[in-house]
Amino acid sequence: MFKSNEKNILRIIKYAPLLFILLLSTITTYLLILNNQNIYKQDIKKIEHEFYIHRQKEIKLEVEKIYEYILYKKDRSEESLKAQLKNRVNEAHAIATNIFEENKNKSKAEIFKMIQDALRDIRFNDKRGYYFIHDIKGNNRLYPLNKNLENKNYINLKDAKGYEFVKTIVETIKNKTQRFDIYYWSKPTNEGERVYKKISFYKYFEPLDITIGTGEYLKDFENDIKDEIIKYIKKMNEKNQRYIFLFDFDKNILVHKNAKLSKLQKEKAKEKILLNKIIEKAKKDDGFITYNQSLKDDIENEKTSYIKSFKPWNWVIGIGFYKNEFTKILEEKKQELKNKNKSYIINILIISIIITILLLIISFYTSNIIKKRFLKYKEKIYEEINKNRKKDSLLAQQSKMASMGEMIGNIAHQWRQPLSLISTVSSGIKMQKEFGTLNDKDLDESVDAITKATKHLSKTIDDFQNFFKPNKTKEKFTTTDVFEKSLSLISAQFKAKSIDIEKNIDEIEIFGLENELIQVLINILNNARDELVKKEQKDKLIVIETKQTKNRVKIIITDNAGGVSTKIINKIFEPYFSTKKEQQGTGIGLYMSKEIITKHMKGNIKVENSTINIKGNSYKGAKFTITLPTIND
Repeated sequence: MFKSNEKNILRIIKYAPLLFILLLSTITTYLLILNNQNIYKQDIKKIEHEFYIHRQKEIKLEVEKIYEYILYKKDRSEESLKAQLKNRVNEAHAIATNIFEENKNKSKAEIFKMIQDALRDIRFNDKRGYYFIHDIKGNNRLYPLNKNLENKNYINLKDAKGYEFVKTIVETIKNKTQRFDIYYWSKPTNEGERVYKKISFYKYFEPLDITIGTGEYLKDFENDIKDEIIKYIKKMNEKNQRYIFLFDFDKNILVHKNAKLSKLQKEKAKEKILLNKIIEKAKKDDGFITYNQSLKDDIENEKTSYIKSFKPWNWVIGIGFYKNEFTKILEEKKQELKNKNKSYIINILIISIIITILLLIISFYTSNIIKKRFLKYKEKIYEEINKNRKKDSLLAQQSKMASMGEMIGNIAHQWRQPLSLISTVSSGIKMQKEFGTLNDKDLDESVDAITKATKHLSKTIDDFQNFFKPNKTKEKFTTTDVFEKSLSLISAQFKAKSIDIEKNIDEIEIFGLENELIQVLINILNNARDELVKKEQKDKLIVIETKQTKNRVKIIITDNAGGVSTKIINKIFEPYFSTKKEQQGTGIGLYMSKEIITKHMKGNIKVENSTINIKGNSYKGAKFTITLPTIND
């Protein structure tokens, strides 16, 4: 039986890591390639989407800039007009002042006549602007548009809304000041007499007790601003690849790259429908519109435009882009990704093969070391058995050998994560290099991660080697060290079974056989694990505590696995007694644990049932208490 187990253990040591590495490498390589294929497909879709969104953002931003520019010019139109009117009146006022100063020896009537003649023929604002003069009685003293209306009293003259603006002029003279004024006056148009908002500025001229003023229809001034904006946009179109188009709600083409578009709209019903569609879209809301438009030789191409209306002037602003603008770029990007994908797969396969071979060599070398250690250990066991045929020695070695297979399983669990990490990090370095994203910091971090994982593998071997050393020499060690070494050998399987270990360990020095105490702790913890695995409860917990009382140290291990049946609680330390099936347990683990504690370490071990609380829930479990003499005993 022992020889059969020995052969099985040697096979596990030799072949299990090799098979695990091959399986892990194959699965990892397959998943990396599969994942890369998915990423490749997603990247293609992402590039297409990002190009389209990027173009949309660009044209939207440009339209918004033009809109803000038009809004700024419109909002400042009244302010600009006022500034212009004031400047004009100040110019006229300066002319009148100069005439007065140079002709003081003449009568006021003569001076006024000279001022009248000087201002009568002055025109500005595309010959729309002129000067007018009123006196304190409300008489119109200068009206260049109709000389017959001069020297008549208009004190009660009202605008279209009933406002008596001449009285405001008289008030300005009385107050000897200057001011702006707004009234609504009619002017002849193609549509007949229409009323428009007019802004005027009056300034008092003290020497003759009169006001000099001028005015302008706001609409006329805004038309000048519109012309200025249209010229500005046309100039922008000459410099940019994409062009801005500008319509109004009456379907007049204000700005367009194609100077013949106006004619085309009349001749081609298709373009006319498109223009109607764009204008209707703008009237409802701002946004994107996609349509087909003919290019050279009547070849149609899909076009996306961003449309925004400027409702104060009933304008439609738009910029568009053709789909074929970025088709070529997309094809180049797709081909580039395709080449990178092929290269990536080849590199992954090469790296995977190299890493697998490397890991197999390491594993083979490590397995041979473990095998040699095991065989040496086996020889020492036989020597001790031959020298000491005492019952307790034989049972102690049988107990360790019984746990050998389980320890091999623990090593496999301990190796799985670092081996996976080494494979993943190595692949990651190559992938980053291929995509040109590898930098010194990432490389250093990746190499450090591989080094750390390799050290972990080495430490696992050292822990395993130390555990099987047949050391019978008593030495100093601490409770912290002994639990750290114990848990390092078995913690992986506890994590795999979702079993939490809560530690409340004080650092207390002990003088005794450290490896044998580790064996005892592993026996107790493994028994608790086996019982917890059977349970379907959510919370699975083992609590480890250490306490020092005078010259004694107590080690308490409590679980929530349901406790020990009262029928067998007094038998569990008997030799060959086991609650497990024959192939799963030998029944010597707890017996040897008691032998080690009582005979080799001069201590005591007992078991009892207790209650433990977890997250407000009460659980029944087993409680093992080990009492040992301290170093000072």
